[in-house]
Amino acid sequence: MENMIPEAFHFKDKEHPSNLLSQLDGLRQERILTDVLLCTGDREIPCHRIVLVSGSPYFRAMFCGDFKESQQAKISMRGIASDVLSSIIDYVYTGCIAITMELVLPLMQAASMLQYPRLFDACSAFLQEQLSPDNCLSMIRLSEILHCESLRAKAREVAVCSFSDVTASEDFRELSLSELEGYLGDDRLCAEEEQVFETLLAWIHHDPFSRKGAIHNLFQKVRLRHVHPTYLFQFIANDPLIQASPLCTDIIESVRRLMFSVSAKCARELRPQWAAPRRYPCQEMLVVVAGRKNNQQTSREALLYDDRTRRWQWLAKLPLRLYKASFACLHGILYVLGGLVVNGRDSAVSSSVYTFSLKSNQWRAADPMLKPRYAHQSVSYLNFIFVLGGIGPGRQVSSSVERYNSMFNLWEVVAPLPTAVLHPAVAAADQRIYVFGGEDVMQNPARLIQVYHISRNMWSRLETRMVKNVCAPAAVIEDKIYIIGGYTRRMVAYDIKTNKFVKCAQMRERRMHHGATVIDSKLYVTGGRYINNHNVIEDSDCFESYDPNTDLWTSKGTLPYKLFDHGSLPLICVTNKGDPP
Repeated sequence: MENMIPEAFHFKDKEHPSNLLSQLDGLRQERILTDVLLCTGDREIPCHRIVLVSGSPYFRAMFCGDFKESQQAKISMRGIASDVLSSIIDYVYTGCIAITMELVLPLMQAASMLQYPRLFDACSAFLQEQLSPDNCLSMIRLSEILHCESLRAKAREVAVCSFSDVTASEDFRELSLSELEGYLGDDRLCAEEEQVFETLLAWIHHDPFSRKGAIHNLFQKVRLRHVHPTYLFQFIANDPLIQASPLCTDIIESVRRLMFSVSAKCARELRPQWAAPRRYPCQEMLVVVAGRKNNQQTSREALLYDDRTRRWQWLAKLPLRLYKASFACLHGILYVLGGLVVNGRDSAVSSSVYTFSLKSNQWRAADPMLKPRYAHQSVSYLNFIFVLGGIGPGRQVSSSVERYNSMFNLWEVVAPLPTAVLHPAVAAADQRIYVFGGEDVMQNPARLIQVYHISRNMWSRLETRMVKNVCAPAAVIEDKIYIIGGYTRRMVAYDIKTNKFVKCAQMRERRMHHGATVIDSKLYVTGGRYINNHNVIEDSDCFESYDPNTDLWTSKGTLPYKLFDHGSLPLICVTNKGDPP
């Protein structure tokens, strides 16, 4: 018989809490067993002490302590409007309340005083839904008065992510100096450094008499490494407020000396501004431009790849088709330099330069190079773009080198290559430009490294058996220059500190004419041509990345089409809340 006794049945009535609350509210409405009146204005609201005590530490202390209210039948609720108190009591008995813009602030204050945290949080959530660039700064002030951290954090996020719109508001002009410094120093601020400077000027000019003395403190918040040199030296340096501040002019001169020295080292007092990273919403994205598309005519396409969404986006097309142009990125601007312009059977070697801004999605013609050329190489370093070698109008392989000085918008001739080569791997690091391999005028592999010392305008050369690359790109990660393929699967890393080569994981195919660039310390390789198992050269739409920390290759899918002799570059994209453009 003992084995036949059933186990206990545990029953839970899920409707019991709501039914009980409903019954208590009915008793309140009929004034049955109510034992206290909450009075405000000309209104008396009957309640049960036990219900008030069970939900609020405030009422628990009032009715269960030694306060005189514990013996009173009527309690005066000073500072709370009758409609607000009525709404709160309805909430206590039903768990429901209607929050409106007219009611939310007094309701939030009362919920804070009476210690109903869930009601307080509901009011905060309601206000967060109303946030906009026009009201976020006033909401921040309100959140500080109400000691509401969740509202303050959300309003601050709106302020930094919609900074351009916020700066147009009247509330912004009334910020204190410390408040403005807090915004301009925020890594999450969605603004380019030029806008940061213009913002601080607008704030000062709103009340110049009392604010002009703050120019040095505010100017220190501008991350000068990410300001275009032309803007820095032609606009910022000539601003009357900057010129009137010896401390600011000292900073400008320190930057000028740093840029002219072609050095990555800066004075200790400048280091905080110079070393500051790009702000959080600034994201590097891969841009693939021009090249030979599907083994047909030269492409005018430009594509943007977002690694988070793994999607390609079409950008504005190049103004014309340029065969074997070179590509560089400087100060967030993409440069397409030279190339061969083909019109039917006619062709002309070009010295043209086109620039592309991701912000405006537009191409513009810039000052041309000194010499027309194609099949050349370009590389950027600090404030310069160097253009090396290539083929000139007479179809002669050239050793000439010129550079673009972005500080003065000027092209200038520099020392030529010791040995003229085509299709070398080129990279810039540690105040030097490295030219690996390539092929000479007889189309023989050039087993040498040519090094240009930027500050001394001098070349040196070193013959080595380790170099045998043709049509291979190079990319820099930390102190290593990676030479990727070149009619081979091999990839090697040249350590510029030890002057030694290190073998890396090989690619799947023998690749050439492909693009390569570095984003977030990873190598991205796009398209090109490869030699299949039958020793036949085919075009490729391959897209893969290499992680130097793990020495592993990872497939990233494919390009939208097969492509070679193109440019692969990283461009900075300013985004709101981390969203793609």
